[in-house]
Amino acid sequence: MPHKVHNPDLMPNGNLPYKGEILTKKAPPEHVLDGSTHDTVDPTLIPEPKTYISFPIVAIGASAGGLEAIESFLNNVPSKSGMAYIVIQHLDPDHKALLSELLQRVTPMPVSQIVDSKKIQPDHVYVIPPNRDISILQDKLHLLSPVAPRGLRLPIDFFLRSLALDMRHQAVAVILSGMGSDGTLGILAIKENCGLVVVQDPLTSKFDSMPRHAIDTGMVDIVAPAELLPQRILECLNHDRHLWTKDDSQHRLSESQQSSFDKICILIRARTKQDFSHYKKSTVFRRIERRLAIHHIARISDYMHFLQKNDQEIDLLFKELLIGVTQFFRDPPTWVYLQAQVLPKLLTAHTEGVNLRAWVAGCSTGEEAYTLAMVFSEVLMQMKLRPEKYTLQIFATDLDPDAIEKARQGVYPANITADVSDAHLIRYFNKQEQGYQITKAIREMVVFATQNIIMDPPFTKLDLLCCRNLLIYLDADLQKRLIPLFHYSLRPGATLMLGSAETIGNYTELFSPIDSKARIYRRNERPQQRLNVEFPTRYPLTKTNTMHKETTPQTPDLQNLADQLVQRQFSPAAVLVSASGDLVYINGKTGRYLEPPSGKVNWNIHAMAKDGLRDELAIALPKALRDNEDVICRNLFLTEHGSQQAVTMTVHPIQEPLELNGMALIVFVDVDTVHVPTKSPDMKHNPEKTSLIRAQQELKAVREEMQTSQEELRSTNEELQSTNEELQSSNEELTTSKEEMQSLNEELQTVNAELQSKVDELSAASNDMKNLLDSTDIATIFLDNDLHLRRFTKHATRLFKLIPGDIGRPLSDIVSELNYPELLNDLNEVLRTLAYSEKEVSTHEDRWFQVKIMPYRTLENMIHGVVITFNDITIAKHLESRLRTLAKE
Repeated sequence: MPHKVHNPDLMPNGNLPYKGEILTKKAPPEHVLDGSTHDTVDPTLIPEPKTYISFPIVAIGASAGGLEAIESFLNNVPSKSGMAYIVIQHLDPDHKALLSELLQRVTPMPVSQIVDSKKIQPDHVYVIPPNRDISILQDKLHLLSPVAPRGLRLPIDFFLRSLALDMRHQAVAVILSGMGSDGTLGILAIKENCGLVVVQDPLTSKFDSMPRHAIDTGMVDIVAPAELLPQRILECLNHDRHLWTKDDSQHRLSESQQSSFDKICILIRARTKQDFSHYKKSTVFRRIERRLAIHHIARISDYMHFLQKNDQEIDLLFKELLIGVTQFFRDPPTWVYLQAQVLPKLLTAHTEGVNLRAWVAGCSTGEEAYTLAMVFSEVLMQMKLRPEKYTLQIFATDLDPDAIEKARQGVYPANITADVSDAHLIRYFNKQEQGYQITKAIREMVVFATQNIIMDPPFTKLDLLCCRNLLIYLDADLQKRLIPLFHYSLRPGATLMLGSAETIGNYTELFSPIDSKARIYRRNERPQQRLNVEFPTRYPLTKTNTMHKETTPQTPDLQNLADQLVQRQFSPAAVLVSASGDLVYINGKTGRYLEPPSGKVNWNIHAMAKDGLRDELAIALPKALRDNEDVICRNLFLTEHGSQQAVTMTVHPIQEPLELNGMALIVFVDVDTVHVPTKSPDMKHNPEKTSLIRAQQELKAVREEMQTSQEELRSTNEELQSTNEELQSSNEELTTSKEEMQSLNEELQTVNAELQSKVDELSAASNDMKNLLDSTDIATIFLDNDLHLRRFTKHATRLFKLIPGDIGRPLSDIVSELNYPELLNDLNEVLRTLAYSEKEVSTHEDRWFQVKIMPYRTLENMIHGVVITFNDITIAKHLESRLRTLAKE
């Protein structure tokens, strides 16, 4: 197929190709927490000045049905686009790849298969070889042997992650037609580093699974048909280079740009109640740049006016700023150290029954919170501790409500196998059609909530606080507030985990390093000087009020303190229970009314309620939930230390908030105390009281029988659950086999597409040959080495009695019109000597032919028979005869 680029130097819409510049720069220094000149980001992690590749690199990922899409994409790329293109496709590891040959037909750019340490050049196309993963370092491509077994490999994710780290904002990810979800994790890394992500419109793709999975991440910048994507990419990249001022190395804004930037932050805050003015300017502005490029807006001031008229664009920009990239077991050495050193010491320092508390701030879609839960469970198994005796309550928060909702579901795509080991997948995940879901036991360890760490109150009395890769996006003012706040939130001796590029700065009096490389710190018990903690507020922070707070003592919030005092001292004992009576929350001192039963732990209020409350509670709770109205039980008596305490119990059904709908709040209030001997003589001679006691005993016996039946039912249920788990395990094995078959199917689809392309070429060549032979009016016969017919032209039927069914028959069996008895001998002689033979032969009808016999040679120079051509020379022979006659006369 010929390429359709009409002008090699212009885009179809007349735009110039990308013109980049050599970027030689050092990572800009950040202000530190105490306002000094030290770096909050670890200086050891700042690279030395180096020359980056001066042109963008476009990674094109495709799978089944992707050949057509790749050809369509490259067919519309100018020959001088100024970018390099890396094609990653799922290939059969045992099949010779033809992809580079096929793509060379549709583009004038050189197309080559990648070899190890291949230096990248602009305006070149590089194709992944079979059975290899590729990575990039500076300006070279490197080949690696895949570690994952066949059927579970994710070459697109692998390369996109490498490209994101190496090229950062000059990385472009293109996701085209394909099955599965390969590329989903890779585009998250591209977006984290301010790269560009474009996806083929699923409606135009042969297989839409890969494009749809990419779009579902919410990280895609452009969705369009494959043939339009090159134009959109160049428009965006050419747009970026006009936005910054000349001092690009520090990402400084001009005065007008800063004013427009501040106004955009105001618009976002008014719409979403979130303040981004103290996020790092370089990070926020790069995200804004992408929105400008997508909308073809030249100036940030124009974009600010566009936002004023378009609330939907504010929402999209808000989502762009909330890009949270995370993964399971990110920075594996950190988690190994936490599992081997930190958590075992934490458990050893606590006694049984203590509920440990952890906070994962900026949890995004929950991978890190679930990782912590899995690691804690692993430690319990290693130390042979009972999970019911040692619990960890994890609070995971994030600013993005959509990310929190996804985290609560605990469902992740199948390509998490690149980060999660097989052992963890089996133990902590359930296989589903759309990927994997975290098991219920792990999900119940984590409580997810939407929270703005800057404005909302923190969690306190924590044993572990994990805030990784969040501080790097915040400016010095916010960092200066958060580190002391973390110190306040943690118990003495508790643990703080930061990201690999974050440190505590100069706050060494608050934290001491446990392992500096892993960024794990221990909270110091008491700082040497008084700590001024600025608690979160819903009022936006400004530099002015920050400076004021440093010198002026804060006015205590008397209303808050009073509310806390009243709740602590005077609120009644109460418990929040589910419809079945399971305890959800306990307020106040409930030990007088509830006590855990002996034996296996049972946190059900019907089992924990003391005598005197249990009977009434069994009736009041279902009645309150059924009738949806309060049930008040008065004159209930609890016997304690030889006296009876009168209690009023209120059961209040809950409808709002929606999260507590269907639960009930049970409140206990002491009324008065009546000193009555536990054994009254009147009771011995009072038949009514005796009957009442007997009825209560019978009721107790019936209840015990019911509890026994419930236990039997529970046991049966556990057996059914066990059977269900076995069936689920079998289902997972079948699903794994299905995935492997699907992967093999993708490889076969790719091979089939390549072979189909070759078949089309051969068909075209065959048509050309047929028309050529027909147009020459020369009879031709093809024979194999045994002189059997392989093919013949229609003109040959005039000399031999040939029909289509004669293919494969010996030529000697066919009747001929030629006076050529030596034909078979000449054919054998040509096969023996490989020298051609040429004779003039007549027919029975006095027609003459020049018969030429030549060996049939293949492209590999192999002899596969002979070719006989019959050129009609009758007219020439007759003229020759006349001339001879005239000459004799």
